[in-house]
This record gives sequence, structure tokens and C-alpha cells, in this order.
Amino acid sequence: MQGINGIIYLILAACLLPYVFTIIAKFNAGFKAKDNQNPREFLAKSTGVAARANAAQQNSFESLPLFIAAILMAEYMVLPQSIIMTFGIAYLILRILYGICYLINWATLRSIIWLLSMLCPISLLLLIIRLL
Repeated sequence: MQGINGIIYLILAACLLPYVFTIIAKFNAGFKAKDNQNPREFLAKSTGVAARANAAQQNSFESLPLFIAAILMAEYMVLPQSIIMTFGIAYLILRILYGICYLINWATLRSIIWLLSMLCPISLLLLIIRLL
């Protein structure tokens, strides 16, 4: 999975990941068709695993712009594909682990994994700066 195809798959996977947490949140909160009138209000009232899954979903969306910008900029600036893919895959794995830690309420490990996941796109951007 090299070249632009790998980049597209990385971005697609990162964009779909928050919806996995949305499904988990809605399932655990007992989401019904009538709740679709205002799903954000419904999830805001959730507790436990549902609330944590919703928070993981929100944080996953919040981290997307930095990740997408870093991946696209790295591709544009022609960083080696192996570096882009390594940081991209690491980001995805760490974001999945982050979500799992959120769901099982391991706050300290979750925060450490969050930091590591954010260092992936930041590292790509720092590598790009070194190219300039």
C-alpha cells in the first residue's frame, strides 16, 4: 500500500474511525429512531460507556484536520512514502487504542496515547519544515 493509494486509505480510515465510536455510543445509550430528531442532545445526556464513546468520537473528529493536513503536505512535499505511511499507520493504531482506553475508562493511559497519536502528524510537519 504505497503511493497515493496508501495516502487515500489512511485518510479514509481516519475519517471513518469517529463513526465507529458514534455507533458504539448510540448502541450503548439505547438510541431509537425517535432519538434521531436531535441525536446530539440525546448523546449529550448519555452516561457511562455511551458518554465515553461519544467523547472519543468528538476527539477523533477534532484531531482529523491536523492529521489530514500533515499527510497531504507530506505527500505534496515529497517526503519518502515509507515515512508518511509509518506515521500515518501509527496515528491510526494509536487512535484506535485511544478509543479503547476511553471506552474502558483508563484515563492516564488514554492521555499518553493521545499525546503519542498527536505527535505523528506533528512529526510529519516538523520533517517538512526541515526540507524547506
